[in-house]
Amino acid sequence: MNYEERDTLGIYVRGKVLEGKVHRGPGPHLMGANTLLGNDVANAQDDDLGDIKEFMLDMGTGRVAYAVLSFGGFLGMGEKLFAVPWAALKLDTVNKRFVLDVSKDRLKDAPGFDKDNWPDMADTTWEKGIHDYYGTKPYVGSGLP
Repeated sequence: MNYEERDTLGIYVRGKVLEGKVHRGPGPHLMGANTLLGNDVANAQDDDLGDIKEFMLDMGTGRVAYAVLSFGGFLGMGEKLFAVPWAALKLDTVNKRFVLDVSKDRLKDAPGFDKDNWPDMADTTWEKGIHDYYGTKPYVGSGLP
């Protein structure tokens, strides 16, 4: 299911006329977080990398720090979770999914966790390792200098 299918509030309504102007909804620059949960993630080779299970917000800045990606397993059993820096994801509005520039094999080897053993995401060493792995830089206001 993608964000348009999950839109129960009419956020992404196309062609609705408001005050003489065609309203195209808030996306893709502003999007409802709840509509993005469960969206698929693929890589540039069109390999399925899983789906978004959660968003981790930096409460001090109000920014999305990570998307938690679920990969592998079957019916929730044996799945591995990954905190992917928000900057590593790109929205594909044509296919209505996210794109992460990693191969399946690289994702399998990425630092991950299971639902019962979440990492300490406030730990700057953990944060640096995640950003180094995905080749992203923490935004200003994160725990890293």
